[in-house]
Amino acid sequence: MTGSDVKQCCAAFYGSDLARALLGESFHPGGVTLTSRLGELLGLGPESRVLDVACGRGTSAFHLAARFGCSVLGVDLSEENVRLAAEESASREKSDAVQFCIGDAEKLPFEDGSFDAVVCECAFCTFPSKEAAAAEFFRVLKPGGAVGLSDLTRSDGPMPELEGLLAWVACIADAQPLERYVALFSDAGFRVEATENWDGTLVDMVRQVQGRLMEIEVLAGLKKLDAPGLDLTAAKEFADAALRAIREGRLGYQVVLARKVARSA
Repeated sequence: MTGSDVKQCCAAFYGSDLARALLGESFHPGGVTLTSRLGELLGLGPESRVLDVACGRGTSAFHLAARFGCSVLGVDLSEENVRLAAEESASREKSDAVQFCIGDAEKLPFEDGSFDAVVCECAFCTFPSKEAAAAEFFRVLKPGGAVGLSDLTRSDGPMPELEGLLAWVACIADAQPLERYVALFSDAGFRVEATENWDGTLVDMVRQVQGRLMEIEVLAGLKKLDAPGLDLTAAKEFADAALRAIREGRLGYQVVLARKVARSA
């Protein structure tokens, strides 16, 4: 599977109703609680201009604007996600505070130094060129601005039970050890200021998916739900394997705060 295929596959899934059925309104571990934590680490306020990369349908963007009073621009590769997020924004008060557009994290359609902060939740690990994405984050940030990242981590070594198409859809296939994320941002010119372990939120999400898979199976058996393209048996086995990997310390969820160091004149 090529890098372009991976991005299109993930964009299609996370723009689907099935993704919402399995994951709820927030498509990442920790939900808006973790989004708030990123906002706190970034020091967001009413004057902040924030870029939400791989914003999905805008749950985090709306939450950040409401919680911190900042303006947020969400960018996503899925046209459907952007369409739905823009419709939701138009229906809200202060709709100009949250806007959305289509874009690729590896080639962001914004000028240099456009943002005070970048937020990227449970998506960086899916970018085929993480070096390019980190460089783009650096480019669009103002000097002194920062990235708040939350993402899956995995230990080095093979995980045959967590491979294949489901691994890409679940954002596991190209997840990296925490040290690799730190190195990627350091190499891009950032100063990594903090990391935090949020493995417990990943356990909660996997258990949520397990429960919803059981509900889907029951509804499908009663002919009350059609889930085309979903192999329930494979999905349940994958979720079970993911939970074991978390408990064994081979799979996790981490926060990284990295700042664009202002260069001296």
